[in-house]
Amino acid sequence: MGKDGLLSMDAKPVVKGKDFVFAAMSLEHGHIYDMCKGLCTAGGCLKWVYDPDPEKLRAFTRRFPQVKIARDEDEILQDTEVRMVAAADVPAKRCALGLRVMDSGKDYFTDKAPMTTLEQLEQAREKVKETGRMYAVFYSERVGTESGVYAGQLIEAGAIGKVIQVIGMGPHRLGALPRPDWFYDRELAGGILCDIGSHQVEQFLFYSGAKDATVTRSQVGNFGHPEHPGLEDFGDCMLLGDNGSTNYFRVDWFTPDGLGTWGDGRTFILGTDGYIELRKFINVGVDPSGEHVFLVDHHGERHIPVAGTVGCPYFGELILDSLNRTENAMSQEHAFKAAQICLIAQREAVRIGNG
Repeated sequence: MGKDGLLSMDAKPVVKGKDFVFAAMSLEHGHIYDMCKGLCTAGGCLKWVYDPDPEKLRAFTRRFPQVKIARDEDEILQDTEVRMVAAADVPAKRCALGLRVMDSGKDYFTDKAPMTTLEQLEQAREKVKETGRMYAVFYSERVGTESGVYAGQLIEAGAIGKVIQVIGMGPHRLGALPRPDWFYDRELAGGILCDIGSHQVEQFLFYSGAKDATVTRSQVGNFGHPEHPGLEDFGDCMLLGDNGSTNYFRVDWFTPDGLGTWGDGRTFILGTDGYIELRKFINVGVDPSGEHVFLVDHHGERHIPVAGTVGCPYFGELILDSLNRTENAMSQEHAFKAAQICLIAQREAVRIGNG
């Protein structure tokens, strides 16, 4: 994490000036700050922001004092200088906003989860085909962490051979931020596998090279928060990739107060010639900072701290994709497939515990 509380996304700008103008709106989740910082660091020009909540606007303009406050959503959508709209709306509303953005001739960059129903996913797919615009998704636990980026580079270089299995642990602290009412509403938030599970599914597809996966088991429950019956505070899932690779992930809202960060996110990647472990946000009891990569192969065992070394090229690639109509940051099919698998896992989940 950077000193300002945002993710570290140091990278060389790929554009300058007004080569790439973008706007922000629907500031319901704090990921919007990382999304905008990443685009600005890569050279993007943040022109507008809009949200109906004045307090959210005040907080945003403190972080990005150069931005202008739009009168309404239409002022942004009608501005032909704006190429992309970044947004972190209520999850159930993200797709509808994306459809309006794409209809206005702009690319859409949304926080995960990008939608909450399979019907919305089909609408988004059709709108992409109809308009030729981009529906990009901020799967931050891979594209916004240097350990996540470096793991991909190691795998691509053949460091652990063929990937057989990916295991993901995505714990979060419920009290880390004030939570809006929609957070506790299952229909609005989408459920735990749809929401924070989306990080895990996207990572599995990317690291394993699978193009699709079958949900073999998923389950959710509310074990510790009966005062919020609409909340799922635990979920896990097993996947079988179309290339034979497997995945297990667990997500929860049970990070104890004694941990020095909001969640001890870890990823374990098993290959035919070695394995990788990522300790993304903290090395418990050893180092309060994150971005730790552990590599074990036939030559030995290594601990590789990567903070400040590899950056997060996703944002520069996303800008260039928008300008050049390419898919180097993340293909549209990959972004949608990760969402689809999450939605199926959520729909088919067995309810356990008290929930």
